[in-house]
Amino acid sequence: MDSTSLALLERIFLTVFPLVVIVSVGFFYARARTTDMSVANRINIDVFCPALIFSVMSAKSFDLPAYSNLAFGALLVVLGSGLLLWPLCRLLGVQIKTFLPPMMFNNSGNLGIPLLVLAFGEQALPAAVILFLVENLLHFTVGIYMLDHRTNPFNVLRMPMIIATIAGLLFSSFDWTLPAAVQVPIDMLGQIAIPLMLFALGVRMTSVDFTHWKIGAWGSVLAPASGVLVALALQPILQLEPLQFSYLLIFGALPPAVLNYMMAERYNQEPQQVASIVLLGNIGSLLVIPIALAFALQAG
Repeated sequence: MDSTSLALLERIFLTVFPLVVIVSVGFFYARARTTDMSVANRINIDVFCPALIFSVMSAKSFDLPAYSNLAFGALLVVLGSGLLLWPLCRLLGVQIKTFLPPMMFNNSGNLGIPLLVLAFGEQALPAAVILFLVENLLHFTVGIYMLDHRTNPFNVLRMPMIIATIAGLLFSSFDWTLPAAVQVPIDMLGQIAIPLMLFALGVRMTSVDFTHWKIGAWGSVLAPASGVLVALALQPILQLEPLQFSYLLIFGALPPAVLNYMMAERYNQEPQQVASIVLLGNIGSLLVIPIALAFALQAG
């Protein structure tokens, strides 16, 4: 094995291993002690993630037009994955509303943000946040509408993450700055978000249910496969620069978001089947992510 291959393997290891360690800490802690992450997760969504988004979006170095094609690509990956796999629902004997949301809406928060930052450095954080926002906007509009057609999509405008995004973009566009006494605590709160996401994912992994393992196994293969296929098909059209194409490939390869299970539970849409798809998909990502990383790092 030559030095280039060894360097690539080392980079993949140094990217994936810290994620596995933090997820494992959450898993084994929850196995040892009964752990309810509902309050921590709510605080993360309402406080820490908005702080991270505002911190990134309001930075002077953030250039929104530079990520417009990447954002459009992410939108097409999410929607395209659903369209690509729609015909398979009947073959697999599963309801569309049960199977398609986990295939479309991936783990761009808990896994995607730290993965891109570890693989490509802090320069990838704005792109990672953009991908996370696109996926979340679609999940809280299209995703909820798929489960309940009576949902008002404009409710998304009241989400703290969306408010933080708009505020951050205003600060960036008009070159506004906050006093250091305000900006520093916001930055510190944002730094809590990523490790807490990973820890919470580990806690959630303790509830793996193998009752519906067949549909879960199909989902663990089809979710990353469909995302990567759509990303590859889009590149000749979007002509993303190599680094952004690498980001989009990894975005496409991410496993289903844990939020899919919470949504299925809320709308009583076969939550146990969705849980199997989500959790087996995240376990399967331990094999998928290193392969996707190897391809993306070479492409970038």
